[in-house]
Amino acid sequence: MNSEMKAVADRLAGLRDILDVSVEKAAQVCKVSVEEYVRYESGEVDIPLSVLFCMAKEYKMDVNTLITGEDARKVSYVVTPKGKGATVDRLSDYHFESLAFGFADRMIDPFLVTINPGDIETIHTTTHPGQEFNYCVEGHMKVQIGNSEVELRAGDSVYFDSMKPHGQNCLDGAPCKFITIIMN
Repeated sequence: MNSEMKAVADRLAGLRDILDVSVEKAAQVCKVSVEEYVRYESGEVDIPLSVLFCMAKEYKMDVNTLITGEDARKVSYVVTPKGKGATVDRLSDYHFESLAFGFADRMIDPFLVTINPGDIETIHTTTHPGQEFNYCVEGHMKVQIGNSEVELRAGDSVYFDSMKPHGQNCLDGAPCKFITIIMN
């Protein structure tokens, strides 16, 4: 695990201790086993974005604060220059860049996600409360939603119930980039 993800794991564990939340409660909130949750906090394994969203909601904080350690601000707008969003590589095969970090009390969380060919052998599915929107910016990608698979090319989009297991992968041996908007 890279040092950035280790820092996220340390923040996750530290906040749980400060807020006096038991490991059992945290695992229950995230709908994972206690053993799996302990591994996330230890930095032994990558932390799924769904776990970060669940714990940020439990701690009543912005998910990007949990990811970066910096607080968002009450502002009228926030500009994110190209390539300058808060980044997290939650898994070695997905690169997430927050496009709205710095704006407090967001109703949505938009991310630019990049997947490189060969990085994903099997789609990692995840679930989280709310709904999700994926817009393919570049390349050709597959989105698995429950038992269905949808292919998107640049300009195509899909909107779905994010409580259904879902995940993405690039196709045609080329990277894909997509905007994902997560609504809780």
